[in-house]
Amino acid sequence: MTHDVRIEELAYCRHPSGELLARLYLPQGAGPFPGVVEVHGGAWTANDRATNRDIHQPLAASGAVVMAIDFRMPPVAQYPASIADINLALRWLKRHARDFKVDPARVGGLGTSSGGHQLMLAALRPDDAHYRALPLAGGETLDARLAFVTLCWSIVDPLARYRMVQGNGNERLVKAHQAYWPSEAAMEEGNPQLILERGEAQALPRALYLQGTNDDNVTQDMAERFAAAYRARGGTIALETFPGEPHAFVAKAPTSAASQRAIERIIAFVHGE
Repeated sequence: MTHDVRIEELAYCRHPSGELLARLYLPQGAGPFPGVVEVHGGAWTANDRATNRDIHQPLAASGAVVMAIDFRMPPVAQYPASIADINLALRWLKRHARDFKVDPARVGGLGTSSGGHQLMLAALRPDDAHYRALPLAGGETLDARLAFVTLCWSIVDPLARYRMVQGNGNERLVKAHQAYWPSEAAMEEGNPQLILERGEAQALPRALYLQGTNDDNVTQDMAERFAAAYRARGGTIALETFPGEPHAFVAKAPTSAASQRAIERIIAFVHGE
């Protein structure tokens, strides 16, 4: 069934540096619907809530409420400020579940590239004091635990990627790492791969990981290493590769056969198929 979709924009958080906006894609119908908080990529330093609209629209039309968020980025703030914003957004959507016909037990997330890193970090450590630092009026008892996570070409080992781009001379990405991360020690601490290896995960929601095989933005083995570590800790994760596809292939060519297959896979996963 395809739903008509209404789009609404609102502020979900207000900081001294300014308000943070969310774009809500609201399927029309009785509900309740699964809810998806979407975290965009952009090397932690660029883009906004509209970046992945080619995913947002069909996902909402399938019968899922999509909350695509802005969050603090350099030069306004470094890690872990954005993770606190994401944690708040997850609680905010649960707090307003009835308003938007969302099933609070089916609130999950989707993240692309550096957004996948930030979302997975929030998912693995939903109760971390630094990540849960922002209060939510009326939602004091709510948590940021996720029912599911979709990762798309994600930077799940930022320290390994930092060393990769240092080695190949990619100054744009080196500078992005240095803008977002206070230090290499922070890249090690806020590192989903290493959190799993160290046994520090507080939660392991069911996960889907989509990865192109011609992606020069991540280390060649990043997706496979993460999936193996996730399973070793008892988590359920499906890793699906897309032969010959580059980094962010859905945004680059949303109507291609590979992109359409990726979007269809995301939709099926969000609906538990």
